[in-house]
Amino acid sequence: MPLRHRLLAALVAALWGVNFLAIHASLEQFPPFLLVAMRWTLIAIPTLLLVPRPEVPLRYLLGYGLGFGVLQFTFLYWAMDSGMPTGLASLVLQSSAPFTVLLGVLVTREKLTGARAFGVAVAVVGLAIVGSQRAGGATWWPFVLTLLGGMGWALGNIASRQAKPPKPLHLTLWMSVVPPIPMLALSLAVEGPDRIVDAFATSGDAWGAWVGLAYTVVLGTVVGSGIWTWLMARHPASTVAPFSMLVPVVGISAAWLALGERPNAVELAGSVVVVAGVLLTSGTRRRISGGRRRGRGRAVSAATPPPRQPASAGHPAVRPS
Repeated sequence: MPLRHRLLAALVAALWGVNFLAIHASLEQFPPFLLVAMRWTLIAIPTLLLVPRPEVPLRYLLGYGLGFGVLQFTFLYWAMDSGMPTGLASLVLQSSAPFTVLLGVLVTREKLTGARAFGVAVAVVGLAIVGSQRAGGATWWPFVLTLLGGMGWALGNIASRQAKPPKPLHLTLWMSVVPPIPMLALSLAVEGPDRIVDAFATSGDAWGAWVGLAYTVVLGTVVGSGIWTWLMARHPASTVAPFSMLVPVVGISAAWLALGERPNAVELAGSVVVVAGVLLTSGTRRRISGGRRRGRGRAVSAATPPPRQPASAGHPAVRPS
């Protein structure tokens, strides 16, 4: 992977990590379910007008949209609105990696290797360490909501993997067509018309919320996902995917600097364990072919590199934040 491509991958991780601050700013003005509807509507409209529909079965497009777009962000935004610290949210959402592996075993009958099983166990231990600091009082509920967001992302991963789109970016963009109507209906039912009207009526001076929403749509989703898809199309998933582990590092650091959120020592230790587990879970094993191949008078072992995968295959396909 050339240095320029590594820098691009690091840039995407930085964009996605800072995006949790943008979400926090938007939630200061807009209720969470309405904000999810707004986020995807702003992408869905130009997508319907300009982007051809991906050549995938409708059920997988709907599954991707419902899992990745509706469930993930409903629970994530709800969690952050309920008090989940911004930096820790960027970390706990990485639970989608072990969830994806487990769902792959249960739904698509994928083989669970010993290394990945160990990675899942390590990630779960790390999440338990972080969760132990949220067990008292009302702090446990936002933590559980964020875990459910990770589960939604994992469901979206399974649907996108099954879709096998010839143009992954088209699937990513068309996924945005699914969430707006159900999220607007949920916002009307739960948050109510009065709260929605009041959010818009008082948004004239809430420039930070609008800047945060613009960042999420343009930089966090379109630019970040576009670069990530481009990289995933040119390099093995096992080469690109580990860069997503920079997201919680950036997210926690940005929240520390901008919002004064300081995770305690136990939470930091749990964070390190989660990152290690996700790296083990997301790793791709290289298979060594049996026997030896001879070349130029000496024997050399033959290693089969992992195949290149589209952005929608495996984890992480597109970072949500």
